[in-house]
Amino acid sequence: MPLPVSPLAPSTYDVPPPVAGVRFATAEAGIRYKGRTDVLLAVLDPGTTVAGVLTRSLCPSAAVDWCRDALKGGTARALVVNSGNANAFTGARGQEAVTLTAEIAARAVGCAPGEVFLASTGVIGEPLDARKFDGVLEEMAGGLKDGPWMEPAKAIMTTDTFPKLASRTVEIDGVPVTISGIAKGSGMIAPDMATMLSFVFTDAPVAQDALQTLVARHNQTSFNAITVDSDTSTSDTLLAFATGKADIAEITVADDARGRALGDALGAVLFDLAMQVVRDGEGATKFVTVRVRGASTEASAGRIARAIADSPLVKTAVAGEDANWGRVVMAVGKAGEPADRDRLEIAFGDIVVARAGMRVADYSEEATSAYMKGQDLEIAVDIGLGDGAAVVYTCDLTHGYIDINGSYRS
Repeated sequence: MPLPVSPLAPSTYDVPPPVAGVRFATAEAGIRYKGRTDVLLAVLDPGTTVAGVLTRSLCPSAAVDWCRDALKGGTARALVVNSGNANAFTGARGQEAVTLTAEIAARAVGCAPGEVFLASTGVIGEPLDARKFDGVLEEMAGGLKDGPWMEPAKAIMTTDTFPKLASRTVEIDGVPVTISGIAKGSGMIAPDMATMLSFVFTDAPVAQDALQTLVARHNQTSFNAITVDSDTSTSDTLLAFATGKADIAEITVADDARGRALGDALGAVLFDLAMQVVRDGEGATKFVTVRVRGASTEASAGRIARAIADSPLVKTAVAGEDANWGRVVMAVGKAGEPADRDRLEIAFGDIVVARAGMRVADYSEEATSAYMKGQDLEIAVDIGLGDGAAVVYTCDLTHGYIDINGSYRS
């Protein structure tokens, strides 16, 4: 039974335009779900370069291992994504499944298996029957289209309550360049060098090493700056594909003007997708921005911000619309980073609630409670020790999260 759409879902969708050199199809392969698409095939024109970042979980899925090896080749011709089964913790059978999937896709597309990229999402520990792709991928390859993007976004959903899409157009050398992407993610969200599943496509010609630099850089301020429940998935995969169809010279340097222009647009797409993931956090009713400044270093600020954003006590207080700043103090203190109780300043939105180790004299419970009733909230902390700053984006923790995850396999 479909979950109710998140109250934080966007009211309208900016559906991406076609990207030259990218065509796709979706189908129902019966992996886990009935009556809904659960496999995506994207086919890329010859010459497409690929870059990506993958989970640093020490228990990665078989598809993550496959992509890690395939990225060494630097080029891609196809992407196969299935939902309903993560193909993680499946041993030799999982390795056999990814090999067979890549071989089936390669025959369907007409490329080498090493040019096929794979991703799987869903239940961990259940073997994936790759034979279900036989015939399905061949049929899909015969019906490829360049749109609409809504279909591939829906095909990769699991507990997501809405599809996630984003697109930007940037002018480089006087030529419009398109970057479009999709993502899935709702729970098990605390990325570590990757996202849940996200696939971004551009028609720009980009050298693989430059594309890799840009993806890794802008991932840090998008997907690696979010958390729903502090749990890093075994399957986190972010892949970017550059088809080279735009009529401009190849971008070979990430840090020149052309590389920065592409990077800014890529960063905007990744950030947009990451924020949609947080807004679809399982059971979420509040979107929360946690800002930390005044830490001893930027890294320290990041760890403090994440300690606040990951705290179940902070998140449940937000769910209950309770500006319990004592829980924020607790989270700062447990982060293991330099902090001085008597220098802390804590604010909810523009309302400063604590300063210099105690509640402010003019604290208004009425004003703060009224602020907490909003859907988009901000918790700001000044550590008072240095210039380090960081931002982490999260959501509240409600009974809905327990309901979804308590019955995930049933």
